[in-house]
Amino acid sequence: MNTSPARHVRNAPFAALAAALLLASLVAAPAAGQERVDLIVRGDHVVTMDEAGTILLDGAVAVDDGVIVAVGPRAEIEAAWMADAVVDGTGRVLMPGLVNGHTHAAMVLFRGLADDLPLMTWLEQYIFPMEGRFVDADFVRTGMRLACLEMIQSRTTSFVDMYFHPGDAAEVVASCGLRAVLTAPMIDFPSPGFEGWDDSFAAGVAFAEAWRGRHPRITPGLAPHAPYTVSPEHIRQAVEAAERLGVPLSIHLAEDTSETATIRERYATTPVRHVAGLGVLDASTVAAHVVWLDTLEMDMLAASSAGAIHNPTSNLKTGAGISPVPEMIRRGVKVGLGTDGAASNNDLDLWEEVRLAALLHKGVGDRDPSVMPAATALCLATRCGAEAAGLGDVTGSIEIGKRADLVQVSLESPRLAPLYDVVSHLVYAVDHQDLVTTVVDGQVLMREGVVLTVDGAAAAAEAAGMAARIRDALGDGGAGDGMRADSQAIAGVLPLPEHLRWEHLP
Repeated sequence: MNTSPARHVRNAPFAALAAALLLASLVAAPAAGQERVDLIVRGDHVVTMDEAGTILLDGAVAVDDGVIVAVGPRAEIEAAWMADAVVDGTGRVLMPGLVNGHTHAAMVLFRGLADDLPLMTWLEQYIFPMEGRFVDADFVRTGMRLACLEMIQSRTTSFVDMYFHPGDAAEVVASCGLRAVLTAPMIDFPSPGFEGWDDSFAAGVAFAEAWRGRHPRITPGLAPHAPYTVSPEHIRQAVEAAERLGVPLSIHLAEDTSETATIRERYATTPVRHVAGLGVLDASTVAAHVVWLDTLEMDMLAASSAGAIHNPTSNLKTGAGISPVPEMIRRGVKVGLGTDGAASNNDLDLWEEVRLAALLHKGVGDRDPSVMPAATALCLATRCGAEAAGLGDVTGSIEIGKRADLVQVSLESPRLAPLYDVVSHLVYAVDHQDLVTTVVDGQVLMREGVVLTVDGAAAAAEAAGMAARIRDALGDGGAGDGMRADSQAIAGVLPLPEHLRWEHLP
């Protein structure tokens, strides 16, 4: 076993800084009765998020080769295990890293370009044309690097992504240290690099074949975009390919009333029933949004292999609606949380989704303040979210045998005093600036608030360069009209009102 503490920051661009920050405790040999491990992470409070809701005071977690090998009181852990590196937990909560069940990470580069629009207007008249014009491998690499930085800084350790050039995205994720399910989008009309379904489907299958088993933190998958953009025969083709390859499926589902109206008009059914008849619910499916469904469809989801991902900020911002999450949970649906892309959110901070999910459902329906307890909201972003994303055996809770995806939250700010209930604090009081440590697969990605695996200044500079390119293109005479023409060719929509046209964007 390699006992060097540098093992845990082997992807860090700043080796000297990483070595100094780790403050590793090097010991020549374990004491009698001790076994050596790679890492011990402590916490004044260890919120395990296991099914029993175990919370330890003055606890610790022992990690070896990326796996949690022991969880318990700090004194017992340190009596049994000697670590190459120890992360102190004084004044801190140790908890599982968050699982972002649905995003389009590289779209951080479109952050703030088109706001305050209905979903279909935003998508068909802005996003599709923008993607067709600007998204390429360089765009995805630049956007993914910035997205990884943002997620590491905001407690996310795993995410499910649906975006173009997934092979390039995978290379960036591998270097930044996060865990990801990367799904290749497939759609019936032209998209970045593709003429339509046939070539986008072939490329997605090739990606899944190339990345199956290639990297321990990356799971490839297939992503037929949505039932209103992909024909029934093509959805079935994607399902069959996913099952043959043994990879997950990701799809937007029942997101908006315009989608339900389209599916009703085309197929005389609802989105959930439509895809169920095509085998989607029989596959390992991560269904994003799932806002508009009835109780029978909830029961269908509960009996299926699919997970539903709640995206409260994005769905509110686009006017898509509020997913009936409490009822889905009551009926046994696997539900997780997602940010969606930063073009519609406008950030990748899943912690904001936890708090919003806890509050939002108390104010709708029967206005019941007990309908979404803090512990339930936190589960949506940890163990429950991992199960919904198909990662339940790997991450989402601090339990022996799971991968060591951990975060430490500082309780030292006066904003967090006094402390009576640690879970309440995590959901209702803690903010992103309180995160101090991020560990994925036993590797320290952030220590004392300093990200070790992504050069933040370089990532920001690259993003600024890409933004300048986009801004210059949008400033060209006639650029907006050209994009609207592209959009109309894709979606057959009418021109936008004057105040919403491209040339009037700030």
